[in-house]
Amino acid sequence: SGCGTFTFLSSAVAAVSGLLMGYELGLISGALLQMSSILALSCKEQEIVVSSLLFGALFASLTGGFLIDQFGRRLAIIIASSLLVLGSLILLPYESYGMLIVGRIAIGISISLSSIATCVYIAEIAPQHRRGLLVSLNELMIVIGILFAYISNYAFASVSHGWKYMFGLVIPLGALQAIAMYFLPPSPRFLVMKNNDEAARKVLERLRETSDATNELTVIKSSLKDEHQYSFLDLFRSKNNMRARMLVGLTLVFFVQTTGQPNILFYASTVLKSVGFQSNEAASLASTGVGVVKVVSTVPATVFVDQVGSKTFLCIGSSVMAVSLVTMGLVNRNIHVNITNVCRSQSPEDFFLQRPGNFTGVTNGSLKDLFASMASPERLSFDAQRSPDVARTGELNRTALAGGKSTTGSHMESEEIPVVLKWLSLASLLVYVAAFSIGLGPMSWLVLSEIFPGGIRGRAMALTSSMNWGINLLISLTFLTVTELIGLSWVCFIYTIMSLASLAFVIVFIPETKGCSLEQISMELAKQKYVKTPLCWVSQRREKLVPVELAKREKKQLY
Repeated sequence: SGCGTFTFLSSAVAAVSGLLMGYELGLISGALLQMSSILALSCKEQEIVVSSLLFGALFASLTGGFLIDQFGRRLAIIIASSLLVLGSLILLPYESYGMLIVGRIAIGISISLSSIATCVYIAEIAPQHRRGLLVSLNELMIVIGILFAYISNYAFASVSHGWKYMFGLVIPLGALQAIAMYFLPPSPRFLVMKNNDEAARKVLERLRETSDATNELTVIKSSLKDEHQYSFLDLFRSKNNMRARMLVGLTLVFFVQTTGQPNILFYASTVLKSVGFQSNEAASLASTGVGVVKVVSTVPATVFVDQVGSKTFLCIGSSVMAVSLVTMGLVNRNIHVNITNVCRSQSPEDFFLQRPGNFTGVTNGSLKDLFASMASPERLSFDAQRSPDVARTGELNRTALAGGKSTTGSHMESEEIPVVLKWLSLASLLVYVAAFSIGLGPMSWLVLSEIFPGGIRGRAMALTSSMNWGINLLISLTFLTVTELIGLSWVCFIYTIMSLASLAFVIVFIPETKGCSLEQISMELAKQKYVKTPLCWVSQRREKLVPVELAKREKKQLY
């Protein structure tokens, strides 16, 4: 069975979900620099803005599995795209902390649902020898989305209320994807699960560009006969090694989060600003380099995964991550990063004064009057009660403005960071990002889309996704606070330990699945322990044995 043009086109349209997801995840890095100034957000409020998306994602991951298994992968993607458009529309008309949270929660629900449904959909329409490429296409689209987000951050960094433009750019693409998915076929495995064999045969013939897909349909039907009997609780039982598979999936996503990559994504501009890239534009431009590296690194992983194997890429990625994180930690120990000054020292005046061209000819006094007229007394009194530090810092800045001076970035200006350390910190960060982008980034979701039976794949993916988003939420809610307490260097050292632990876990427990069909993988994992021989070390022999074993199973069922 070949990988026809229609199969690739269907996978690419579904993978647009990855582009939208990556854009939304990377967007907050630069938008936060503007929103924290305009809305006078404290450190904790910035963490809540970032994490509100994760609240929505966690909720969707807990409920999305049922939707995906009950109503189909394609319909779930359509709903997710529509919800993304709705969430973005909520953000645009308002300049309110509360509406910002509501809109980000809706977007979080969207990207979580789409991330599960897209991986399952692509894995189920792809031929076995191209499944790695096509599923990893989703991760490639995610990192391209992140790059576009960073470019958007830089392009609108000097624009008044540029964050609204950033959030609005995804609306046309989300609407187009929802429309395009309507015209694509459902997953053939989902159709078989719903006893619609004739429709499944037609879809397979169209995807494989062949006039007879009877053999592949027979294998799918035989495999799914038992698999659709699974209940959700079977994921935690020893039946067919389901508990072991679930533990492997949960542990894998645990390491995806605890090796630190999501925080680098959310707070890239904030961290880069703290290590010497002082203006919003410089920090956003440097973080754009992070996006470029993610894309460039993901391309070879996507292209060669079917030849090299996901396990090999996971090992390489974890090893390089550990080395780069040690380097980053040592460099940052000599920089004396103070995150507090970055996330608390900006008032609305600071934001515009960093761009003198925006107010050419406006005096400091008139600028002060302008912002005084823009600021709501209720908002200012609320800020004073909620965060004395923010109110006090804003008052100090206004006092300095009245005297013709600006205190913007006083900490960073008073302590000049050596150029070598600044760029070495950026270089180690880029290597770290590259290592994640060839290993844990794309390969984790490829493995997860393969190791669970088709009848319960949606719910199993949703459970692992809820673990993923839950840990992401916890870490993102506390990143700035923890960094303030123990320092960025010690955070890097903790991530180093987790990277080494993930390397050991991959070596011992992750099976190599290259060259196997989903049915072969499911049959092998049902009877084989993870610490035994590689899963497909006799994959060619297995291709001959599987039809025979399926036939034997059908005979037993007849008797």
